[in-house]
Amino acid sequence: MAKINLLPWRQAYREEKKREFIGIIIAIVMMALLGAYAWVASVQSAIENQNARNQLLKQEIAKLDAQVKEISEIKKVRDDLLARIKVITDLEGTRPVIVRYFDEMVRAIPDGVWLTSIDRKGDLVTIEGVAESYNRIASFLRNLEASEWYASHNLISVDAAPDEGEDASVFKMTVQTSAPVDPLSEAAQSAGGKK
Repeated sequence: MAKINLLPWRQAYREEKKREFIGIIIAIVMMALLGAYAWVASVQSAIENQNARNQLLKQEIAKLDAQVKEISEIKKVRDDLLARIKVITDLEGTRPVIVRYFDEMVRAIPDGVWLTSIDRKGDLVTIEGVAESYNRIASFLRNLEASEWYASHNLISVDAAPDEGEDASVFKMTVQTSAPVDPLSEAAQSAGGKK
């Protein structure tokens, strides 16, 4: 058999395989770089998208915070108005009662007694005045005790007032206001409770 030298052919085959291998490696590296670039680009796009969404959320949250603040201010104004309305309705409801208190006070004052000051804080009325004699003060206290509109009187002080007269006295007392129970409204309440 003739001698065939296959070395050059093997060498060429190796060179060709080497070039194919290098081409495949370059193609794989290029694909990997392209894949990495696509991945980085998609991640960057997702980050930008999320940042845009976060910014939109911040803007909407700021709008909602402004609306919440406005609502709380409106609620405060509403509460203030309701408090004012309550005060006004209370005043309207007690207007006849206050007139009745003064009317009963005038009826309870005997001749010879002059009031210099009346001060009311809640249900407590502080009365200061001048009387011709101590008996007039006692009569005033009895008249207040007999009234349905006043209760639990307390004489704080009685001092002589020679400038006002020989037996004149300056006095100070407190008395509690108490509206009498209306029998018609009490009957209506008890009838309503029985139903």
